[in-house]
Amino acid sequence: MESQRKSSGDDDGGERGLLHTWKGYSCSVTPERMLLPRPVLQVALGIRHGVLLVEGGQVYSFGELPWKQSQVPGGPTQECALSGQRVVAVAAGSFHSGAVTEDGGVHMWGDNGAGQCGLSGLSAVPNPTPVALVDSDTVPPQTVPVLELACGEQHTLALSVKREVWAWGSGCQLGLNVATFPVWKPQKVEHLAGRYVLQVACGALHSLALVRCLGSQDVQRPPVDKCRHCNQLLYTMTDKEDHVIISDGHYCPPGAELTKDERKLEAPAHGLKTSPSEPVLSSHTSTSHSDSPAPQTSADPSSDSAPVQDLEKEETALANGVLPCSDSDPTAQSEGGSGAVSVVKSSLYPDEQAVKDYLKKLTDNTQTEAKTGGLHSLLPSAVGLASSPSATLNTLVASCASAVGERVASTYEALSLKKMMNYLPSGVSRSGAPTGLTGTAPGVGDNTTERVRQEDSMQGKKSSSTGDIREEEAESMRRRLSLPGLLSQVSPRLLRKAVRPRMRAVALTPLGAAVPEAPEVLPTLQTEVWSWGHGEHGQLGHGDNLARLKPLCIKSLNSKEVVRVAAGAGHSLALTAQSQVFSWGSNSSGQLGHMESPSTIPRLAKLSEGIRVWDVSAGSKHTLLLADGDCIQPIIYYSGQQAKETEEESEAKEPGHQEEGEEKQERAGGYTPQPVLLPFCMHLGYVSSVFAGGKRCVALSDRNVMGFIASLHELAAAERKFYCKLCNIKTQIIRPLLELESLSSTLGQVTFGFLQILAGQFSLLCHMTGQHAASLTANLRRGRDVKSLLILDHAGIFLDSYNEYCSTLGNFQVMGGIQALTKPSLDFFGKSPELLQRLSECSEENPAVADLLSALFYLPINHIHEYGRLLLKLATCFEVCSDEYQRLQDSCSKFEALSLQLKRRRKDAEYTFHFWKSFPGKMTDSLRKPHRRLICESSNKALTLQNAGRFSVNWFILFNDALVHAQGVAPCKNLFSTHHVFPLATLWVEPIPEENTGTYGLKMITPEETFTLLASSPMEKAKWLRSINQTVDQALSGATHDKTSVSPGSGPKLEPPISRTASYTFYKDGRLKEATYEGRWLAGKPNGRGVLKWPDGRIYTGEFKNGLEDGFGEFTAPNKALNKNDHYQGHWKDGKMHGLGTYRYASGEVYDGSFQDGMRHGHGMLRSGKLNTSSPSVFIGQWVQDKKTGYGVFDDITKGEKYMGMWQDHLRQGTGVVVTQFGLYYEGTFKDNKMMGTGILLSEDDTTYEGEFSDDWTLNGKGVLTMANSDYLEGSFGGEWGSSLKVTGSYFKPHLFDADKEKTHVVKLGRLCVCSEDKWQAVFVECWSQLGCETSGQGENWKAWENIAVALTTNRWQIQDRPEILSRSHSRTLESLEVIPQHVGPITMDRYHIIRLYLIKACDTPLHPLGRLVETLVAVYRMTYVGVGANRRLLPQAVNEIKSYLNRIFQIVRFLFPDLPEEGGQIPEPTTNLPDQKEPGSTDAPPQSPKPVRVVSCSALLLPVLLPRLYPPLFTLYALDKEKEDGVYWDCVLRLNKQADLALLAFLGVQQKFWPVTISVCMPALGEKQQVLSSTKDACFASAVETLQQISTTFTPSDKLQVIQLTFEEITQEVQSLLKQDFLWSMDDLFPVFLYVVLRARIRNLGSEVSLIEDLMDPSVQHGEHGIMFTTLKACYYQIQHEKIT
Repeated sequence: MESQRKSSGDDDGGERGLLHTWKGYSCSVTPERMLLPRPVLQVALGIRHGVLLVEGGQVYSFGELPWKQSQVPGGPTQECALSGQRVVAVAAGSFHSGAVTEDGGVHMWGDNGAGQCGLSGLSAVPNPTPVALVDSDTVPPQTVPVLELACGEQHTLALSVKREVWAWGSGCQLGLNVATFPVWKPQKVEHLAGRYVLQVACGALHSLALVRCLGSQDVQRPPVDKCRHCNQLLYTMTDKEDHVIISDGHYCPPGAELTKDERKLEAPAHGLKTSPSEPVLSSHTSTSHSDSPAPQTSADPSSDSAPVQDLEKEETALANGVLPCSDSDPTAQSEGGSGAVSVVKSSLYPDEQAVKDYLKKLTDNTQTEAKTGGLHSLLPSAVGLASSPSATLNTLVASCASAVGERVASTYEALSLKKMMNYLPSGVSRSGAPTGLTGTAPGVGDNTTERVRQEDSMQGKKSSSTGDIREEEAESMRRRLSLPGLLSQVSPRLLRKAVRPRMRAVALTPLGAAVPEAPEVLPTLQTEVWSWGHGEHGQLGHGDNLARLKPLCIKSLNSKEVVRVAAGAGHSLALTAQSQVFSWGSNSSGQLGHMESPSTIPRLAKLSEGIRVWDVSAGSKHTLLLADGDCIQPIIYYSGQQAKETEEESEAKEPGHQEEGEEKQERAGGYTPQPVLLPFCMHLGYVSSVFAGGKRCVALSDRNVMGFIASLHELAAAERKFYCKLCNIKTQIIRPLLELESLSSTLGQVTFGFLQILAGQFSLLCHMTGQHAASLTANLRRGRDVKSLLILDHAGIFLDSYNEYCSTLGNFQVMGGIQALTKPSLDFFGKSPELLQRLSECSEENPAVADLLSALFYLPINHIHEYGRLLLKLATCFEVCSDEYQRLQDSCSKFEALSLQLKRRRKDAEYTFHFWKSFPGKMTDSLRKPHRRLICESSNKALTLQNAGRFSVNWFILFNDALVHAQGVAPCKNLFSTHHVFPLATLWVEPIPEENTGTYGLKMITPEETFTLLASSPMEKAKWLRSINQTVDQALSGATHDKTSVSPGSGPKLEPPISRTASYTFYKDGRLKEATYEGRWLAGKPNGRGVLKWPDGRIYTGEFKNGLEDGFGEFTAPNKALNKNDHYQGHWKDGKMHGLGTYRYASGEVYDGSFQDGMRHGHGMLRSGKLNTSSPSVFIGQWVQDKKTGYGVFDDITKGEKYMGMWQDHLRQGTGVVVTQFGLYYEGTFKDNKMMGTGILLSEDDTTYEGEFSDDWTLNGKGVLTMANSDYLEGSFGGEWGSSLKVTGSYFKPHLFDADKEKTHVVKLGRLCVCSEDKWQAVFVECWSQLGCETSGQGENWKAWENIAVALTTNRWQIQDRPEILSRSHSRTLESLEVIPQHVGPITMDRYHIIRLYLIKACDTPLHPLGRLVETLVAVYRMTYVGVGANRRLLPQAVNEIKSYLNRIFQIVRFLFPDLPEEGGQIPEPTTNLPDQKEPGSTDAPPQSPKPVRVVSCSALLLPVLLPRLYPPLFTLYALDKEKEDGVYWDCVLRLNKQADLALLAFLGVQQKFWPVTISVCMPALGEKQQVLSSTKDACFASAVETLQQISTTFTPSDKLQVIQLTFEEITQEVQSLLKQDFLWSMDDLFPVFLYVVLRARIRNLGSEVSLIEDLMDPSVQHGEHGIMFTTLKACYYQIQHEKIT
């Protein structure tokens, strides 16, 4: 080695990865340093050789390498075959080596006699050679990448990236199901398939695997409910008449066992001896109570026992804690005996349905217990944490198990198996891991004399200190427990007792899935150790010396949180998260570190108190341990054989083949009975890992550069120490306390519940710390860098866990929990609690137990500061500008900030607790809430109530969520008799200025009370004002008390917002009693959006103002009688319905219209019933104070009648008109809802009665009855119309030529109906009031425009919530309306056009008052004149109604635009008139008039807006009225149109010169003319005919007149082109031509069109050009009607 010892001073790698090697442990041993060009990352040692991995991925070998052809003696030689590859891991077996490259490839070299290099046909492999792992299950077969290797004497194991184990070589230690060895080709160890393997280790002839427990992460595994081997159900349920028997006693039949199970020993020499526990007899399953239980040797649990632990770890932690209802039977769980019993329960996943059914049957019996105990109170925690689909099933199973557990517990009590129960506290496992019942730490109370090589299972049991035979009875008893039957004999007291243990165990289970939010972030502690191979030294740890062909779980390590395993020649080691070492196997040289020899079950190595081991390695007969000592620098312990130089030769013998005598001699030689400290380890620097192999020991160390290495070690060591501390507190203090029988009664149910939650969170914190410690340790072993520190990337996980823990602890403390725990603690730990004092690190003399407990519970919180300190220390090792420094600094400040905050919260909790302790009166119970903290209180008379009574005493207490005012009368015993709580969210405080009053007052405003507090001094006033404001602000921001705590007199003065969102329930009598409001507030009153709910089911949702409903809102009120709701949606004012709204009554009626003061008032429509119900009807009209009063239209759909007239108090009263579906028409007076008084009645055939009526359709009194043929009766009438009439009077038959007589009896309609100006007044009043006018025209113009703008914006806001209402064009219209047009100043033509366009847009949207008006008018108009209302006799009324609309709207328009001339006024046209400025709807003055002017009229301005909407009903009435004339006209049109063009022209007397000679046609060739022949039809004046036909497609008279004008122009044009000169018409020439055009246009209802134009034509047009043209058209119409007469 001399050649290698070069100076490493100039080598920058000289500080890292230094390698020291030595043998033995005596004082004279000094390690020698092996020099290498680069830092060493990993070492692997065989019996006489070693392999090194250095930085950069090169591999060196040293020692004896017989497989090399030319061995260079001396130092390490590089394996050049690997030079192109980057190696990431190396391994060494006894005589062979392996390496794993970056891409997951495997290279093997060395001795291959047993196939251990995986290459067939070679006895030795000189250089590293690739070995392929091929997964033949996949198609096509794929190469499996590998993470790490482990090598034994004759075999090799590989751990793949998918966490599966592959094996090759020879021997049963492969775990493969093969009969012939060697196995050359790597094969998958099927028995571990589907499990997540964390690490593998190889001894000489045995194998170990560290496996993650199956939990909620492994969802992909289907629930197992059948045995994999014999395919029978694992669970059976037998339903007896009064109970259910659940049996999980399943066994594979012996045949299956022998071929498939691990019991088949490798060596045939042993013969097929059946071990005592081999279940040939199924006695355990068949008998419910076996009197002499068979001695159970621990053969092994069935191969499938895995699922038990999986679930047991996580979800069913619930059940396990309960009691021996799950597989954690004490005997089965103990080190020695995993008895046949545990074989049975191979799976915790029963069939889901079965469980559900079973649970259903159980529920009846669980009710009582659920109430007393925490069964359901704790289950949710499990449910909440389950993170995967299968978790639901698992939780279900867990709840089932717990239910069963309670029952079983109570049954045990009933059977007075007291021992079983008493066993619970003592037998709890050290680690506090999920199983509630595990043996005490093995090796503590062991019987040292048992040095029997083959330990019997019963002795195994004794060693685990649970040797009571009764448990076995209980055990077989439990197999078939008929549950409910036994419960009947159990007393309720016992039941309650039995429930308790289950509540306890749960709190402490670190449920795996739950620990950090991201379960994959931190390394798992939920592990199992599996072993297989040769077991003659007990190195498999199953309590016997048998070999195992397949991997089998070592039950006793199940809950020990093993994080690393190591295997020597004949012994095995397991390192736990709590820094303990378990060892088992051969102890010939003291290599196990304890005195048991040999040990077939894992036992703790004996190390002095406070030594925490964090790395282990095993050689042939020695063990190396790397541990934390008192200082930061790690220390090394050695346990095993002392190596002497002379013994080199004996090394040649392979381990495991030595004679008995030699063993004795070795013992005589020298070995350690217990691990010894190697004195030289302090000179090695900071050791990061140790390796042992053969007789050699190696340590890798780093020099402390810039203090970085030391800081990393210190961080990891601190975390390991802290974890051990927490585990001790959990197992030695918290758990024993929780398991006290009397605890829940001592503490009370509430506090006990808090203690359980606290214990659960402590447990989670503890578990997380363990995981973090494991991750820091792993970082030390391999990386030693900052990047992989989880505490930097995932600081949130730590901060949240501590935050939550601190909150729970604070709540527990405030509720007096710590105080209440002192008595049970004194009883349990005795008067001098040294244990408490030691664990709480309390240095005081004789401290109080309460203080000790408090210190214990608050211990974790001090650790936060430690994190901050250590992170800062690490940060100082880096340049300030570096990225690492920044990250460390950030994390450090986070932890420091949290540390300060938690300290403050602790202080607050203590302050609050002391306050409650001294609090008088019975108010404590009602006021003391877990989250409530005290801010300040006025016991020093600092605050008094203004105007308080003389003897009254007032006390004000400010908490972080409420202000409490306690009151009482001075001399009475119980001073404070009443108190009131004011929640802070709805508390406003205002200082009262001092100058006016001279007192220091604070005005308190709450929703229902306002009072004034007087402070004793300005200081006190300022203090209280600031405290209240600050606390209110925090309560509103949701910080409650977590972010910053309020200390009186500190911090900036915060003003909480005067407007805020909060919830409040009213308590005072009145409209709002017991109603709850949630929404916006302003200074003590609901203001803004909110929801108000009354206890009787009424709900208001919408706007509030000043504490009352105001604005738009919805209201629902239940109707008890009909069992449905009334529903109102609309506007409110001052707490009442006011404005527009829709009210849907529970009865089915719907009112849509105006409200005032909560009543229907104004214009509205009421629909009753649907069309198919009893009395469907619609009323639309005016309401006054909830009653129909004023003008209205009532459509009675059942009777087929429509009434249009006056109402009063819901009754028809005054004049009105009734039309029926049978064509009857009545107009006249009504009284008390009846036709009573004078009236006119017409029937369909024009029979008319005019006279007195007494009831509906009942004639009574004088009158005249006129027949259709003008004969009439005059006299007095009686009887109902339509049945027989009694008549007394004279009959007249008018003379044909007596014209005067006839006139007297033409009935004038329209005299007895409501005049059109009186109709729909309410609609116009509403519009005026929207514009801010009391009555029409009374008001300010600017105010009106302001109101329009407000209406538009508010309505637009409401609609924005429901965008589907708003179309694109609609929103554009709204935007353009937001610009107010210029409305003052002289009106020019341009201004007139702007006004016109504005009106068109305004009437387009119902959000504008004018648009709303038009929409309502259209609705009422259609309502009146559609359906039954389409009666020809209503035409004059319909026309007058439109005219009255126009006048009344025009009045509003002139109010908005005051300078607009009145009706008939004139606007001068600009002289430079553009030709095309006429638009439809504008009636132009004739062009030849000397001064062009525009006449202003309502019809010109408003008809274009109104008429298109009213056209259908109106035109229908015209068509009905003109039916007869139009019929005559149409016949004539049809007759005359049969003629050809020329014939018709001749017939009509058109002068020949106007006859077209040719006509343009497009068909033959463009522009060609075609001769007009005698047969030509429909060709002459075709364009004029086409133009005239458009008259039917226009609406307004002005548009129709425009069409007529265009027709004339077309005719003129055609005639001019004929005559080729200008030409002036005379009426005689023009009329026949126009008549021809009218005939050819074939307009169906020309009479109606003519009447419409005539009735609604702009009066200013009648004498102009348009007027003449219209007269011509009218003349044509009459001419055509009378054509046949001429």
